[in-house]
Amino acid sequence: MNDDFKLVESHACPMSTCAAPAGSPCRTGKAKVAIQYHTARFRLVPQLARALSIPTPAVRKPGSVWTELPRPASAGAETVGHARLGYARASTARQSLDAQLDSLAEAGVTRIFSEKISTRATRRPELEAAVRLAGEIRSSGVAVTLVVHEHKRLGRGIELAMLAEELKASDVGLEFLAGELKGSHDPSGIVFTVLAAMSGMEREYIRDRTLEGHESARNRGKTIGGAGVTDPDMLSMALHLRDEKEMSLRDIAKRLVITTGTKKGQHPSPATVMRMLREHDEQAAALASA
Repeated sequence: MNDDFKLVESHACPMSTCAAPAGSPCRTGKAKVAIQYHTARFRLVPQLARALSIPTPAVRKPGSVWTELPRPASAGAETVGHARLGYARASTARQSLDAQLDSLAEAGVTRIFSEKISTRATRRPELEAAVRLAGEIRSSGVAVTLVVHEHKRLGRGIELAMLAEELKASDVGLEFLAGELKGSHDPSGIVFTVLAAMSGMEREYIRDRTLEGHESARNRGKTIGGAGVTDPDMLSMALHLRDEKEMSLRDIAKRLVITTGTKKGQHPSPATVMRMLREHDEQAAALASA
């Protein structure tokens, strides 16, 4: 059996309409076990962040009445001790990390993850390792704070907001030693809330820009989508069904209708829907890093 669901269930679901605790599967608004985990939840697992969906395994009986399962032994436990992990990053190999490393050492950080990698990089191995270790330490009952010299070292806009969501789900604090957000920030505090809201707004902004680009391309006679049957309205609906309704690719395909061409009136295939959404996600990622 694929153990991806165990990684997902190590986190509580951040979706307010679900809020399933760690150890239990996601639930629907009708109190049923969801057929797949909410996107906001499985994206808290770094190696699953780019997946389109993570299905709920048969052992969780998707579609049955949802009941809370035993939580991990460490969930809700009293904190014992406090670990401070540090992260430092420079954008190019020529830039020095010395100032950041000195700043973190002076702040009492003994375990530091560092790397020289561009903000445009889609993956930052050392940051992922720091966040993963922070979550593991926190799950053992120890309070954890990720300490960074300045918030810009973590990323820009949506990247920082998404990281804040991940840390909040793991109950890991953030501390910035300098800059506009200087200070310690609790996961339940206003900074995390604002960053999470920023993430949602920027995702919507990227989506709108992508759709506008598609429409502009269509007006110039360019085809959007490998199968030649998709259009901006179809993409908009598919995004809504995937991100808001948490539907599977098969169910999304059943709700969409081709409006032009020889296949007019038919439903697109799940493969076409997957390709359309993947192209959108790739374009959105490129826009976000631009």
